[in-house]
Amino acid sequence: MILDSRGYVIIMHHSTSHDVEAPQARWEHFSHQADMGVRGIGPTKEAAFEQAALALTSVITNPESIRPVDAIALSCDAPDDELLLVDWLNALVYEMATRKMVFGRFTVQIQGRHLQGTAWGEPIDIARHQPAVEVKGATYTALTVKEEPPGCWSAQCVVDV
Repeated sequence: MILDSRGYVIIMHHSTSHDVEAPQARWEHFSHQADMGVRGIGPTKEAAFEQAALALTSVITNPESIRPVDAIALSCDAPDDELLLVDWLNALVYEMATRKMVFGRFTVQIQGRHLQGTAWGEPIDIARHQPAVEVKGATYTALTVKEEPPGCWSAQCVVDV
């Protein structure tokens, strides 16, 4: 696997002489005063939303420490992609708080302004998961969902901790 300076996987197609870049799905944090920004990046809008959910989880604990024991179905509707991201992340925060669970794996399907998702996780184990903070909710601060360049989606916002 060859990565360029932006972390994109370089894919060579033998049928043409052009290089095609496909973004590698990933998540990251960005600082915002006393809160934390979460950003998901992927080749599709759905992948970016899945990665944003992983970024949310990683504010609390290491997602790799979470076993996918239980699957929770979630659905959201919003008038635009940005509000859909906030609704998705807030639905996850709500499920974590009310079920006393953490999630480490996600799938998202988006059709129009409707999101259907699944979060896999387990009941929180304080000793094993060692939660760093409690996320109170996703906010509209630094909220963007965009495809730039083509085939590279990012979905981000600041979460209140």
